[in-house]
Amino acid sequence: MASSFWNIAYQQATKSGVLVAKVYSFLHVTTNYLAFPAYAFGPSMIPTLHPSGNVVLAERISKLTRGDVIVLQSPEDPNKLPTKRVVGLEGDSVSFVVDPGKNDESRTIVVPKGHVWVEGDYTQNSRDSRSFGPVPYALVQGRLLWRVWPFQDFGPIGPPTTT
Repeated sequence: MASSFWNIAYQQATKSGVLVAKVYSFLHVTTNYLAFPAYAFGPSMIPTLHPSGNVVLAERISKLTRGDVIVLQSPEDPNKLPTKRVVGLEGDSVSFVVDPGKNDESRTIVVPKGHVWVEGDYTQNSRDSRSFGPVPYALVQGRLLWRVWPFQDFGPIGPPTTT
């Protein structure tokens, strides 16, 4: 009788363990290679994203193009994942105003190979490539696809809006 109990318990534990392993494997592959949720907040992406925050869905598959909104690991603080818009790809010539809030001094750079140039949509209040330079592709975590939360903002993330 006791032997039968332990056999049943072992079989149930094995089935449960296999299910947990399958779920973990699915989530691991999905979030590391396909898509992942992210929380984007702060004023630098106004009006595309709300400053108090949006939960967004980002994907890791597509090739980047100019105008994409991306999540990247900050070159200044690896613990931060800012959200910025791709303004230039490797080889592009990018002109920008150094400090739009204080003066209109502008510069032009050529984005080096293996890098992208990123800027916030609200350039008056954004730490971006104008501050830390071109960003290596290796720091790009994903391209934003959809605003998921809050529900009134639900929808695809497209090109910058002009006001």
